[in-house]
Amino acid sequence: MSKQAFPGIKTGSGPLPKIIATLVALALLVIVVKHPGDAATLVKDIASFVGNTIDGFVAFFRGVTA
Repeated sequence: MSKQAFPGIKTGSGPLPKIIATLVALALLVIVVKHPGDAATLVKDIASFVGNTIDGFVAFFRGVTA
């Protein structure tokens, strides 16, 4: 059995997933180029949401184990 070049990415799939991934990447690139401030704010907001979610889980599990 041969190893995959990129673990987690199926390289033998059909063309449709590759086309969709390319279109999504292109759309993200266009958004970053045309509206860099808005894109940076969006990334900052997403990172803040993820951080707050992790903090909430930690607080919950600390409360459960206390």
